[in-house]
Amino acid sequence: MGGSDARALSRSLLDLCRMRKLTIATAESCTGGLVAGALTDIPGSSDVIDRGFVTYSNDAKRAMLGVEASTLTNFGAVSKETATAMAVGALERADVDLAVAITGIAGPGGATPGKPVGLVHFAVAARDGRIVHREHRFGAIGRTAVRQRSVVEALRMLMDLARGPKAQPKPRRAAAATRLRPRVTRSPRRHVAKRRPPRSPRG
Repeated sequence: MGGSDARALSRSLLDLCRMRKLTIATAESCTGGLVAGALTDIPGSSDVIDRGFVTYSNDAKRAMLGVEASTLTNFGAVSKETATAMAVGALERADVDLAVAITGIAGPGGATPGKPVGLVHFAVAARDGRIVHREHRFGAIGRTAVRQRSVVEALRMLMDLARGPKAQPKPRRAAAATRLRPRVTRSPRRHVAKRRPPRSPRG
């Protein structure tokens, strides 16, 4: 899987998004903007692609995408939680219909216990609330190969999301069917004292 796969997927994704009038933003760490690059390499992509965030450092993830410091501390930059927060942050800040996020360890260094070289977390988010996460362990196949495979996977996930129901603005709830009857102001009742019959004189 290489450049030809990414180019074909990019064309298909852009065509589908044009047809469905969807816009895209990307949030990338280990791929360093390669997903946005693959998409914008196709002429006419500007009617679909809004922007790309390259957030390589934790500071950038916090400042540009609003990833919480606690998320990065508790789960790490390469995690489901961070990838999801990146996708949601890109969606909110770009005001687009779809967003994809990628964070991983491309190698050759950077591995930690439980997080080997080749581990990449992906997340896609849609305006209608759909969020999908995937984890891939590509292995120590080389930095370039990990990044190329990550681009292809990110494009596939965007394609799957774009095929789903298009985000629609939530309709306002109609007024309650039961209408409240207007209150009728009633004048206070006058209490009329009942006349007692005259007492008969005692004899």
